[in-house]
Amino acid sequence: MIRLNNATPSEILQDVKIGSMVTDTFSKTGLVESIDISDDGLYRVYEFNLVTGRTITVKK
Repeated sequence: MIRLNNATPSEILQDVKIGSMVTDTFSKTGLVESIDISDDGLYRVYEFNLVTGRTITVKK
């Protein structure tokens, strides 16, 4: 299981694949259904959409 938060290194965030088991260490745990990566000019924003319908968002 991969822990996703703002302290997670960028290399780990890049290695997460669809089907990986992830958690935010609080209430969101599940398999990754889709991954959206965007850049807002200041941060790179990773959105991991889980099969449970929840989304884990990490800004780096």
